[in-house]
Amino acid sequence: MSAIPDAARVAIQGNPTPIRSFQRKVHLGPRARTTLILSYLILILLALIYIYPFIISVAGSFKTDADATQNPLSLVPETWSNAAYERLFTTVPLLQWTGNSAFITIVVTLGRVFFDSLAGYALSRLRFPGRGVIFAGLIAVMAVPNVVLLIPRFLILKELGLYNTYGGMIIPILIDAAGIFIMKQFFESIPVSVEEAARIDGAGVFRTFWTVVLPMARPALITPFILSFQGSWNEFAHFVVSRNDPALNTLTTGVASLTSGQLGSGNQYPLQLGAAVLMSIPVAVVFFIFQKRIMNTSEGGDKG
Repeated sequence: MSAIPDAARVAIQGNPTPIRSFQRKVHLGPRARTTLILSYLILILLALIYIYPFIISVAGSFKTDADATQNPLSLVPETWSNAAYERLFTTVPLLQWTGNSAFITIVVTLGRVFFDSLAGYALSRLRFPGRGVIFAGLIAVMAVPNVVLLIPRFLILKELGLYNTYGGMIIPILIDAAGIFIMKQFFESIPVSVEEAARIDGAGVFRTFWTVVLPMARPALITPFILSFQGSWNEFAHFVVSRNDPALNTLTTGVASLTSGQLGSGNQYPLQLGAAVLMSIPVAVVFFIFQKRIMNTSEGGDKG
C-alpha cells in the first residue's frame, strides 16, 4: 500500500485542514512613501486642471446669462436654471444638427475602419513596386497639420461639385493616415502561417483578408473605431470649408454659430455650454463601452 500524504489523508476523511494564503506586505520607507504621495498629488492636480474646463461647462449650462457673465468660473450657479436646455430643444435646431452629425459619423467611422484596415493589410502583406514610397508618403501626411490642407480641400470640392453636399463632408475624411499606420503595424505582428491554409484552399487576397485576418484583428479595430468616431463627431475645421448651408450644420458648426444676437440678447454662454455638454455624451458612452477592449495583440494567432 502506497503511502498517502497527511494532507491528502485528512481531505479524504472529510476533515480538511483549512489552507491559508499569506500575502507578503511591502513596507515602504519614509522617503519612498513621501515620493509616492507627492506623485499621486501631482497626478490628481493635473487631472483636475484637465477636467476643470469641462466642469465649468456643466456648471455654466445651468446658469442664467447674467450669472454666467458675472461669475464665469463659479462652479455653483447663484440661481439654477434649465432655460438653456429648454431653448436647445425648442428654439435651436439641435435635433437636425444631431442627425447630420450622427449620419456623417457613422458613415465615416465604418468607412475608416474598413478602408484603413484594407490599406494596412495591403502595405503589410502585398509586395509591389513603390510600396515603401507610399508608406513614406503616408508618414509624411501624418506630419502635415490639418489646417494646411483646408484650402486645397475647399478648392477640390468646388471643382468637383461636391461643395455643400454630404459627399463633400464625408469623402475627404473617409480615410485616415494614422488608422492605416495602426492597422499596418498590427497586421505585421500576425504570423503569415495563419493565412497559408486559406491560400491552399484557393482563397484570394481579399477573401483571405476578409475571412481569416480581419476577424483576428477585432481587438485592434477597436482603437481606430474609437478614434474615428471621436474625430468625425468632433470635426469642425473641415465642415467649415466643405459647406455653408445651414441645413448641413453639424453639432460642432451649429454650436459655433450660437453667437450673440442670433437667438436673442445676452452672451448665451449657458446655451453654448449646454450644447457642448450634450455633444460630449455620445463620445463618452462609446469610449467607456469599448475602453476595456482596446488592445494590440495577436496572441493565439499561431496555434496548432
